[in-house]
Amino acid sequence: MRAMPRRAVVAAPAAVLMFALVACGGGSDSDSGSSNAADTQQSAQSAGGAQAEDEADEKKEPPLTGEVKQKAETAALAKYPGTVVKSEEDTEKPGMYAVEIKKQDGTTVEVYLDKSYTVTDTKEEGTEEGENEG
Repeated sequence: MRAMPRRAVVAAPAAVLMFALVACGGGSDSDSGSSNAADTQQSAQSAGGAQAEDEADEKKEPPLTGEVKQKAETAALAKYPGTVVKSEEDTEKPGMYAVEIKKQDGTTVEVYLDKSYTVTDTKEEGTEEGENEG
């Protein structure tokens, strides 16, 4: 019988080593982990990028404080009685304030006020639930 070629003797252990590395996750945890995390993050941004940006924009709206907060909430509650959920500067409409009020019927309304605390616009929220219940 003829002896196995030298290449076959070297290739067999190399194949076993490669299989073991692949089965264990590649042997370089820092590279594969960060690559997978980056791929996952990129996929999530592609799929829901607009929604993530909307949520980020909402969080950037600075809350009203002090006298401005008091005046804006008082003006909003005068038009729409209820409980103030939050009051903030409106980044979508620069120069405006937004006060979210939960009304007694459970729905919420976002009241937009100008710098003179005059109600200029509203956005009803939560009305779908009331329509679907009855």
